[in-house]
Amino acid sequence: MKRVIYITALLVTTAASLTSCRDNVEKETIVREVRVEKAEPVKVEAEEKEGILERTAKKVDGEVNKEIDKRIETIGDDN
Repeated sequence: MKRVIYITALLVTTAASLTSCRDNVEKETIVREVRVEKAEPVKVEAEEKEGILERTAKKVDGEVNKEIDKRIETIGDDN
């Protein structure tokens, strides 16, 4: 039991002596000021933001509306 205590004390003393001698290296912080000029926002048309699915859906919707209008005209006015 004494042997374990002596070995533990030796290890603790060795670890403390090795870590306490280290110098604390401080890093130098460099702060740089940069001027930022804001550019005018670019105006983007609504169609450019739309993807291919949205554009295709608009075309198909337009064609379907034309067909519906034709059917309504062929049925006529009930009044």
